[in-house]
Amino acid sequence: MSRKQYPALDETVCTRVLENGLTVKVVPRPGFARKLAYFVTDFGSIHQDFELDGKQYHAPAGIAHFLEHRMFELPGRDVMEEFAALGANVNAFTGYDMTAYYFSCTENFDENLRLLLEFVSTPCFDQESVEREIGIIDQEIGMNADAPESQVFEELMRILYRVHPIRVPILGTSESIRQINAQWLELCHRAFYTPRNMLLCVVGDVDIDAVAALAEKVLGTQCKESGKKLMEWDESLVAAKPLCRRTMEVAMPTFQLAFKAEPIGTGDETMRMEIVGDLAAEMLFGESSSLYLKLYEQGLIDSSFGGGFETVDGCAMLTCGGDSEEPEKIHDEILKAAQEVAKTGVSEADFLRMKRSAMGRRIRDLDSFDSTCFRVCAYHFDGFEYFRFPSVYAAVTQAEVCAFLATVVREERAALSIIDPKEES
Repeated sequence: MSRKQYPALDETVCTRVLENGLTVKVVPRPGFARKLAYFVTDFGSIHQDFELDGKQYHAPAGIAHFLEHRMFELPGRDVMEEFAALGANVNAFTGYDMTAYYFSCTENFDENLRLLLEFVSTPCFDQESVEREIGIIDQEIGMNADAPESQVFEELMRILYRVHPIRVPILGTSESIRQINAQWLELCHRAFYTPRNMLLCVVGDVDIDAVAALAEKVLGTQCKESGKKLMEWDESLVAAKPLCRRTMEVAMPTFQLAFKAEPIGTGDETMRMEIVGDLAAEMLFGESSSLYLKLYEQGLIDSSFGGGFETVDGCAMLTCGGDSEEPEKIHDEILKAAQEVAKTGVSEADFLRMKRSAMGRRIRDLDSFDSTCFRVCAYHFDGFEYFRFPSVYAAVTQAEVCAFLATVVREERAALSIIDPKEES
């Protein structure tokens, strides 16, 4: 077991790698009654292409999310009711590059952890239940299609990227989910729900040896082969299309704008580039920037406007969006301002203030069990111990941030998605 302390954050992380390959992390919270456990697989909606047992597969879009839905079923048992009887809240989510199952409780932690490990590691698929699930997920896809905030982003991904599977919604499509059957679910579970491809992270007043022993008891000691994700996407940094607009039932136009950036690497580079991207967003159109004040005074943006830096396996982007009557003018103003800021920068005092503010937000997030657990998991798969972020912040320079703006915020890398109100008939 390793026990790493981070005095600057008053945090400790205990880590063990079990014989079966599972990594177990515990972030101690002595004296707290609440405990939170995440059981996460390094498998998300973009991982459609993979190799297993020497054979290559292309899974239907939406299968990671479909699999998440189907895992909440054990033969003759109601997993949700069992968690409720044990006093726990349980849930799950599928992202572009990982899927997480989690619960929180103040009592019966061992029993809840055993149940979490059991149901996630036990494939139970039959074609009849799969057919029922298709109808349920199809309804979810329909509701998503009526949500402007989802549609404006999904349309943006479709015009920003040419081949990267982020172009496809996490839920898949009505057509793609009908290609999913019990055999596909069993194959993806065997490929990616193996201990060596997963992480168990617990935040709370718990002992890592006890957590590890329980995990090994439920999951066994055998180290099984995982599938190999195939992620060689030949993606240009030029946006596939510059603009798309459609109409929906909205009160005023809403938009999302993005600029394609180089995909980031792993380890320290992951965090460094994310910090550079976040600071670039703050410097360019953060609430204290001159551009934000200008756009606000001109009535081009309101309090809905915001942005940041987003990363997914194989892609990265600087994004912003909100409600506006003139999204295309905002696009033009951002392009102009980016080149000016890249050349002149900001005062050193302002840059240090931005760094302190950004780092302060991350530190405050550590007060949340949920935020802490999520970030520890996400960065683990990127090869970075999350609590090392203060040292990375300290090393980032203004020159790096300005160079990022000069390189990324360009016309050819931009895509703008707009949803306009439907005209009254």
